[in-house]
Amino acid sequence: MIGQRAKQVARWFYPGLGVKRWLLMAVLGAILFVNGLNRWLVAEGAHFEINTWVDETLDGYVPLAWLQWIFMAGGAIMVAFGMRQWMHSIVDALTPDRKDRIVDALFASRLRAGYRIVAVGGGTGLSTLLRGLKRYTHNLTAVVTVSDDGGSSGRLQKELGILPPGDLRNCLVALADDEALVTDLFQYRFHEGEGLTGHSFGNLFLAAMTGVTGNFDKAVKESSRVLNIKGRVLPATLAVTWLRATMQDGTIVEGESAITSARKKVESITLEPEHSAPLGEVIDAIRTADAIVLGPGSLYTSILPNLLVDRISREIESSNAVKIFVTNVMTQPGETDDFAASKHLEVLLAHAGAKVCDYVIVNSQPPRRLRDVYAEEGQIWVEPDVEAIRRLGVRPVLADVIGETTNVRHDPDRLAEVVVDLIAEAIAERATFVKRTPPAPTIAPPAASL
Repeated sequence: MIGQRAKQVARWFYPGLGVKRWLLMAVLGAILFVNGLNRWLVAEGAHFEINTWVDETLDGYVPLAWLQWIFMAGGAIMVAFGMRQWMHSIVDALTPDRKDRIVDALFASRLRAGYRIVAVGGGTGLSTLLRGLKRYTHNLTAVVTVSDDGGSSGRLQKELGILPPGDLRNCLVALADDEALVTDLFQYRFHEGEGLTGHSFGNLFLAAMTGVTGNFDKAVKESSRVLNIKGRVLPATLAVTWLRATMQDGTIVEGESAITSARKKVESITLEPEHSAPLGEVIDAIRTADAIVLGPGSLYTSILPNLLVDRISREIESSNAVKIFVTNVMTQPGETDDFAASKHLEVLLAHAGAKVCDYVIVNSQPPRRLRDVYAEEGQIWVEPDVEAIRRLGVRPVLADVIGETTNVRHDPDRLAEVVVDLIAEAIAERATFVKRTPPAPTIAPPAASL
């Protein structure tokens, strides 16, 4: 045992990583520092009787002639031991398990310090954006429309008198810590059972939480805590609202589901009742945001309902945040037939009654595989008519942000990257003292074929 211990001690003196030479440098540095400090104090007239006090205290216990050697040896041992333990701490930290935890902690710290982004919309478009943005920041606030009156959400609203939970559920799932498991659970729909058929578990969960907490807003917050979401999800208003659309043929259609199924061109849309108070936290989030992103999503039934809530449009206009509108990739039958990107923007600004965006992100590449499939349904690629967008006083940003699987939608990672880069660029421009000539529209290099 003693021989093994001696070998371990001897190995410490072998040439290796240079630890001992740096230890020696640290000791010499400490000596120089103490000596220099002592010289400065003496030059300033300071006198310390530390040695006299130590000698008087230890006299009779330790031979004073040995004291200097004892202190030197003890100091050297403490320095060596401290350095040794410091090195062990570093090695332990770099073991796989500890290393992963350190990396996770550093990454989480960076996300907590990320941009404060308010994302406004509803449907699958908003959840797609959130799914990508949570890789860049956890300071996310999703402002979600609550005017859905179809499917499971509509049934729960009518039967229980709660706000429609569907779009809020999608956003909670997108921001959840364990998204894969939560998605399967919250998106699960019952296919049998009296009264259960057609309902999703997530909608029933929010309905149950509303009953437990007694308040829909609190139910969403408690659900967020249970799911450990990265950010927060807020309804635009707690008022019971519905949509009323005036079609180009003069007919009036009420209800989101009826507007979507009417397959008529929408002339204008309003929110009923006309005055609906916004949630206070929504206004606070807008005022403190670094960026506000509108969309993507159905123009008339997902994005505009939020802007029609009292004060929200005006608060966005007066905010110092970077304001971005993300147009849809494809047109929607009845709602946005033959709409180019500029027409989406024109309708948005007209209904908002305020300058709610400074930039508009438009997909620059048409779909490849599914273009004909969509054409059969009357849906076409939203054309990026850059000059028309500029004439509306908004800067166009072109980028390849779509993904094609069984349908054509925004790719969450590509879209989030463009949004975050645009925010960084806009903030940097604002920080400069010299105003530069507005650059040409940003055109991201096309991604590889999907």
